[in-house]
Amino acid sequence: MQVLTPITQALEDGALTRRELKALMARSDRPALMRLLAWVMTLGVTGGLVWLAQDSWLIWLAMLLHGVVLVHHFSLQHECCHYTAFRTRWLNDVIGNICGFVILLPNRFFRYEHCDHHTWTQLQGKDPEMIELPVGLGKYLWYLSSVPYWKAKFSELFRHVAGRLTEAELRFLPKEEHATVFWEARLMAAAYLAIFGFCFATGWWGPVWYWWLPVALGEPVMRAIRMTEHVGRPQVRDMTENTRSNLVSWPMRFLCWNMNYHAEHHYASSVPFHALPKLHAKLNGYIHVEPRGYFGAHLDILRQLTGRAPRADAQVPPA
Repeated sequence: MQVLTPITQALEDGALTRRELKALMARSDRPALMRLLAWVMTLGVTGGLVWLAQDSWLIWLAMLLHGVVLVHHFSLQHECCHYTAFRTRWLNDVIGNICGFVILLPNRFFRYEHCDHHTWTQLQGKDPEMIELPVGLGKYLWYLSSVPYWKAKFSELFRHVAGRLTEAELRFLPKEEHATVFWEARLMAAAYLAIFGFCFATGWWGPVWYWWLPVALGEPVMRAIRMTEHVGRPQVRDMTENTRSNLVSWPMRFLCWNMNYHAEHHYASSVPFHALPKLHAKLNGYIHVEPRGYFGAHLDILRQLTGRAPRADAQVPPA
């Protein structure tokens, strides 16, 4: 028996019409440009807090807050990789590359990797972005520290600089893109080295205090958020089971560009970030939702780490 996706089921039930779905898929530059302006202003405020706290121990709290905003460049880059952030295609490429540079995630490579993630979501050995359910509390905390993540990212960058790909990468990277991926990594590494060299030569270490250290401090928060998307969900192809949406506060929805509606995004990845709340309302009852947000998702993950069954928060279709 074929399992219908929430989108097709909602269409069959009349909860969502094809005209409504087409309208939700409409792309526009304006919503992203408006949010990008607010995003830059937010970075200015959090960066200003780092500057104000520079002679105090509070600088570490300020850098953490600034870092949480900085690591959410991932969310904007993610939207750009789907070409749904902006209607204008080149804006997605330019902004996506800038975001990737901020967080050490080459944009071209990420686009291909992420495409395979959508194709093989939560299937072990096939999903290149799959985060395994940790074996025990120690492994859980180790992953949240972000040390394994940074080790993997730096290894990946150095490998591509050297012109090497893993077997997994060869599966999703077209042969004609290999050279592009290698040069992308080399240019990124060269730019980082040039910035570090400038700091060393001038004695001005602004990038360390306003960029690199905050990103390192903020990445555990991003690791925690990324875990809530799929970790602890069944490792099956069924899209009604393998992805979790989280109901979170407005500030978090702003930071993550509505990617807390992650199940909706997987079911209709052509729907731009600004239309995901409307899609969520249409799919209410057809998707797996964690009403307690990121905190609740981690409680569910911890339940499974301690040998208990996952909490059944999946909504059921209305009668």
